[in-house]
Amino acid sequence: MSEKINEYFDDELAIQEAEPTTKRPPLYKVILVNDDFTPMEFVVHILELFFSIDRENATRIMLEVHTSGKGICGLFTREIAETKMADLNAASVEAAMRIIEGTARSMGLEVK
Repeated sequence: MSEKINEYFDDELAIQEAEPTTKRPPLYKVILVNDDFTPMEFVVHILELFFSIDRENATRIMLEVHTSGKGICGLFTREIAETKMADLNAASVEAAMRIIEGTARSMGLEVK
C-alpha cells in the first residue's frame, strides 16, 4: 500500500490534460464612408496601399462607397482595425495638406 503524504492526500497524483482555453479574437469591419471631397483615385490608392487590395477590387469598393455611401475594406482584429483607421486618417490629412500647398502655390503664395 502506498504511503500517505499527509492524512488527506496519498502520494498518487491524478493527472488530467488541460484543454486549451484560447479562442479567436472577434473581427471588426473597417468601413469607408463617402464624402464629397475625397477624389475617387485617392480612395483606390489607399485601398491598395493600406489594405493590399488589387486595383480591380479597390475600384469596386470605391464605387460601392461612392454609390451607397459606405463600403467594407476588410475584417480585422480590433488592434489592427484601429491601426488601419489611424493610418487612413493620417494619409487623408497628409493628402489634404498637399492639396492646400498646391493651391497656395498656384495663388503665388510661398509655402514653407
